[in-house]
Amino acid sequence: MNRLTRRIFLASSVLGAQTPYTPKQSDRPEILTDDESGFEPIFDGSSLSGWEGDPRYWRVEDASIVGEITPETIVKSNTFLIWRGGKPKDFELKVDYRITPAGNSGINYRSVTVSDPVRTEHKFAMRGYQCDIDGKNVYTGQNYEEKGRLFLALRGQMTHVVGGRKPIVFSTFGDAKEALSSDWNSVHLIIRGNTLTHMINGRLMSVVVDDDEANRTAAGEIGVQVHVGPPMKVEYRKFRLKSWR
Repeated sequence: MNRLTRRIFLASSVLGAQTPYTPKQSDRPEILTDDESGFEPIFDGSSLSGWEGDPRYWRVEDASIVGEITPETIVKSNTFLIWRGGKPKDFELKVDYRITPAGNSGINYRSVTVSDPVRTEHKFAMRGYQCDIDGKNVYTGQNYEEKGRLFLALRGQMTHVVGGRKPIVFSTFGDAKEALSSDWNSVHLIIRGNTLTHMINGRLMSVVVDDDEANRTAAGEIGVQVHVGPPMKVEYRKFRLKSWR
């Protein structure tokens, strides 16, 4: 066996030689289950290491991040638990959540920490894209830009954001409210370039194509929210991230 042949043999052994896929006329797209390749946990399941927020509202319990507002800790402005491990640009994010009927929360991404005009001492306000979540499932799955351009896409909409006017509805694809559970739900965000896709429980919730160059963000922080309102509780578990760049 010559040197070149040996290198090819060893490479094939290490990588696992596979026959290249050749499309056939009979092939159709298929559902891929348990697709966790490339995802890394960003919550260790036992502590808030790597995260920062007001401890009056955030804790870890039963391997979940818990955000809770009690009658004694009513908030005057929205507050976040913020992941300090990076500012992803293009990525996929998966996480499970459960929320009480009166709850209001959301998953922020490509966001920035900002000052709070309501509470100047408050260090955990955010501005940026949000996959909205609420217990009554009025807003769950929509794209709402916290402290920014507000409603970018409602659930069941694909929109085009151009700036200087309301977002334009490209298409509607049906309100998938029936896919949402009062127990645990699985979020999957696919954030690539200026296209922002929200999915929950395997159903498409909203898509935004953001061409508003003056106001959009290309990278930023990830955070989860407890919202102004009555006492509530939200739980997040199994946070994992796949960064593309």
